[in-house]
Amino acid sequence: MNDMTAAQKKALKARAHALHPLLQLGENGLTDAVIAEIDRALGAHELIKIRAATLNRDEREVALASICERTGAHAVQHIGKMLVVFRQKPRQEAPSGPKPRLPKRATSGWPDRKAIRKPSHRRKSAGPQRPQRRRPRDARR
Repeated sequence: MNDMTAAQKKALKARAHALHPLLQLGENGLTDAVIAEIDRALGAHELIKIRAATLNRDEREVALASICERTGAHAVQHIGKMLVVFRQKPRQEAPSGPKPRLPKRATSGWPDRKAIRKPSHRRKSAGPQRPQRRRPRDARR
């Protein structure tokens, strides 16, 4: 499952840095319900962080391998008690054929938004700007 390049992993680590953990593994470890929730989160977000605070280091490594195997995801990072997992969303092709036409909006008594001009907050200049005057030099020189 680790067929990602180093550059891809680096980019995913950078994206994951700002994320908060979506799931937390408890004392029961990886149950079927936890795996199902991880699968749902990966389907929605692609890249997720999982906190495994109650597991020791060896158990966290086993849990990460199990998550990747059971969900079809890639292990991006295991640092401290955080596990970062990535699974790319399947690409959905746009349906071929004519696009559906939206019904026209009913016109009300209100004017169109584009017809209303907002006042400009720019300063209107009366003419060319004069340069600022320099301070007089000290007469003692």
